[in-house]
This record gives sequence, C-alpha cells and structure tokens, in this order.
Amino acid sequence: MMARRYPIPAGRARVEEVIRRSRFITTADYAPTVEAARRFIQEIRAEFADASHNCWAYLVGPPGSTAHVGMSDDGEPSGTAGRPMLAVLQGSGIGDIVVVVTRYFGGTKLGTGGLVRAYAGGVKAILEALPLTEKVERTTVQVRIPYALFEPVQHILPDYEAEITNQRFAEAVTLEVRLPTENIERFTAHVREMSRGQAAFSFRDTP
Repeated sequence: MMARRYPIPAGRARVEEVIRRSRFITTADYAPTVEAARRFIQEIRAEFADASHNCWAYLVGPPGSTAHVGMSDDGEPSGTAGRPMLAVLQGSGIGDIVVVVTRYFGGTKLGTGGLVRAYAGGVKAILEALPLTEKVERTTVQVRIPYALFEPVQHILPDYEAEITNQRFAEAVTLEVRLPTENIERFTAHVREMSRGQAAFSFRDTP
C-alpha cells in the first residue's frame, strides 16, 4: 500500500565539503515529478558548468519507492556516485527528492571506495540540513445531505482534517469536502451513520 503521507523537502538546501583537495557541493530540493527533478538537475549543471562532475540522483514518490528514480555518475567511474547517492535517498525515509553532488577535482584521486564514501556522504550531510514538511494525499468528497445535517457535519470536520471547498443549497445541501485520503473511510462512515443512510457521496483525487 502506498504511503498516504510522508516527509518531503520543504525547500532547497546546500552543503559543501573538501575531501583531499576536491570540493564537493551537494544541493537538494523537492521534486514532485520526474520533470521537476530533471529541471533542477539542469539548473545545477548550468550553475556549476565548469565543475569536473555534476552527479545526481532522484526519487519521485513515497520513501523507498523504485517506480520513478534516476541516477548518474556524470563521468565518474561507474557505480561510484549515482548509485550510492540513490541508495542513501531510498533509505532516508524521505520522498519526492532530488540531489546533485558537484565535484571540483583537486588533483588527488580518491579511488572507487573514496568516491563512494564522498558522494554518499554528501547526500547524508544534505539530509541532515534539509528542511522537511509533510506531503498528504488528499481527496475531494462530494457529500449530499439533508439541511438538518449541515451544522452537525461542519462540527465533525476538524476530527478528519477536512475542509469545505464548495457548498450548494437546493432541495438538499451539497458540500465539497477536501480531506486526507486516509481519513475518507472513517469520515464517510460517520456521516452515513449521522444521516441514517440518507447521505450520498462521490469522490475525486486532488493534489
């Protein structure tokens, strides 16, 4: 089952480290789509166009997911940059994230083990500095109820982190209610019980 809520970056962050005269600059940001991740990577590549390498990894979706991931060694020996970066992201418990580690070569080779430690270490460092927020999958529920239930339903909305986004008054009251997807089953059961089966529902996903 996909996570209904999970930590995501709340904004961009950057850390720097010098390892045996090579300068490593790690930048991370929120990436809700693969397109957003690729735009970010291109932006950082343009910012550090004179760097030796701009290695990257991204994970779009819930923490640990593998459906929408990407990585690149950008000229470093195969498997020494992108893969260890992605492995750290997948074990981080954070979703919708993209990271670029920029390297300015300092003249001293690090070896494959040293490169893996440097690139993975850059990602670990940025994760400690990264501000986080929570992504909550939400659904809009259209609820049709008798007039007598309008105020009682309003009263229970906070219990389900729900808000009314639209309302219409005709022969009955029709409310559009936006709430976390994980709360839908309990909310609709509660309203159905309150209305003694008179309430009618329809659903649509919302970002």
